[in-house]
Amino acid sequence: MDPELDKVTFSFIDYCVFGSMLGISAVVGVYHAYRARENPDAVKEYLAGGLKMSVFPVSMSLIASWVSGTSLLGFTEEIYVFGTQILTALIPEVLVCLTSIFAFLPVFYRLEVSSSYEYLELRFNRYVKILGSSIFIIDMFLLIPIIMYVPTISLHQVTGINFNTITTIVCFVCIFYTTLGGLKAVVWTDTIQTFVMYCGTITICIIGTYQIGGVAKVWERNDKSGRIEFFNVDFDPTIRHTFWSTVIGSYFHVLSESAVSQITVQRYLAIPDIKKSSIMIMIMSIGIVCFDLITFYLGLMIYAAFYDCDPVTTQQIHKADQLLPLFVMKISKSISGLPGIFIASIFSAALSTMSTGLNCMSGLVYEDIIKPWIKKPLSPVAATRLMRLLAVIIGVTCTGLVFLVEKLQSIFQTTRSLTAITRGPILGIFTLGMFFPNANSIGALTGAVTSMSIVAWISFNSQALISTGVINFPKKQVSIEGCPEDLLRNIVNTSVVNDSSSLDPFILYRISYLWYTFIGFLSTVIVGVIVSGFTGGNKCKYEDKKLYTPIVHWLLFRNNPSKPNDRELDTMKDIDA
Repeated sequence: MDPELDKVTFSFIDYCVFGSMLGISAVVGVYHAYRARENPDAVKEYLAGGLKMSVFPVSMSLIASWVSGTSLLGFTEEIYVFGTQILTALIPEVLVCLTSIFAFLPVFYRLEVSSSYEYLELRFNRYVKILGSSIFIIDMFLLIPIIMYVPTISLHQVTGINFNTITTIVCFVCIFYTTLGGLKAVVWTDTIQTFVMYCGTITICIIGTYQIGGVAKVWERNDKSGRIEFFNVDFDPTIRHTFWSTVIGSYFHVLSESAVSQITVQRYLAIPDIKKSSIMIMIMSIGIVCFDLITFYLGLMIYAAFYDCDPVTTQQIHKADQLLPLFVMKISKSISGLPGIFIASIFSAALSTMSTGLNCMSGLVYEDIIKPWIKKPLSPVAATRLMRLLAVIIGVTCTGLVFLVEKLQSIFQTTRSLTAITRGPILGIFTLGMFFPNANSIGALTGAVTSMSIVAWISFNSQALISTGVINFPKKQVSIEGCPEDLLRNIVNTSVVNDSSSLDPFILYRISYLWYTFIGFLSTVIVGVIVSGFTGGNKCKYEDKKLYTPIVHWLLFRNNPSKPNDRELDTMKDIDA
């Protein structure tokens, strides 16, 4: 590692590149606010883009919404510290895509709902709808602060600018364009930011590979260190990453994002054609897999660059999630503008998720929580202004929460662990509604609350034990054999003496975080079905056929001579086409 690395700083060109990304995002918000100023249906324009969005920008927006700074920094950290087993989490993406298209999407289209949680009111009652919306809002409040913290700490690392200043400015820009422009502004800024993400990461891959000496050398150094691992088929659930935990656990976690989250369903329904929405889901899946493969290679490349001088051991950085910014600054010493491209990329990933969350949350709070209690309906203009105010309040709250997440351990694990508290239960509620006709509102409510309590209990206790060092997962080997003398002086003996007399923590606290969403999903469904059975169940009528997934229609209505109406036939034809 070059001891002169710490002298590399942000140049004027870097600031221009990063500033341009923020400026363009703000301009897009102003532009779409101006375009929509005379729209007679302001609410529909703000929340659904007037239902006239095209496939390409919405697909790019979906990719950007689910690819965040935690993916970029967290995934590379996972590869460097724990190896490549996590890559097998991409395997179920095809099945997630098919499940979303054939099991969940047709239900939303046939019912013509304005949000995914409106379905819960139609299938169960208003209380289940409010619970579903509340779970989503909790999910966003857990996710957005972490997502914004990651790029902010990276920019602080490479520029030295005050952390609080960076957070305030960047979050203000995001709140500004989201509040003004609504869904169209979010979608088009996401499209621009997706382009920036791909260009930035691919550029870093090319330059980094060239400086290391080629792809073969990158692979060789990782292989020698034991990082290349894809088929650990051990069934022990307490092992951090196995083939089973990455494939099964990721299937349910990603399915919750792809099939029932308001972030995705809002965009699916912004296109009034189920066939085009199906294409959009496929594009989204391909785009996410491609970006994750890029970050996978970045992780390999970073280890190849630091294979004989670990920056964490030599205290060049405090935590492994700072490896990527350090690597970028190393390779950009003679390439002006590259740090700016990198920071623009990581902020693009974060801003896209935050803007999407603000737009969705403001709409849900108004439609599902405030609107039912308003005796006199608001005019479209007044309703839009209220949603913009809600977006500002939510955005400011999320900005404040960013300052509370500095004690994170592994970014990827922490994010997945916390969001699993909500992702499993919400997927379970929709599964109860669409796949289990006997499930009723009492079962859905009881199952979801029980599930959230169980997963929150496991997740919070596990994170506490990990942060205090009680739970430790085996890490891949690192070396300091190639470090210069001045860096070796920084090394502090941090070896931990294990107390063999102490008992292992409770097994559920030691279970891999990748199982959390599956546990939440399964407990919601099991408790929901049992409670529904003890509370009278639900009588399934043919008239309610649209409330259930087409997958179970043959079983439920095989003896009913009635035929689907013309709209149902058209929807089925579009799915089969």
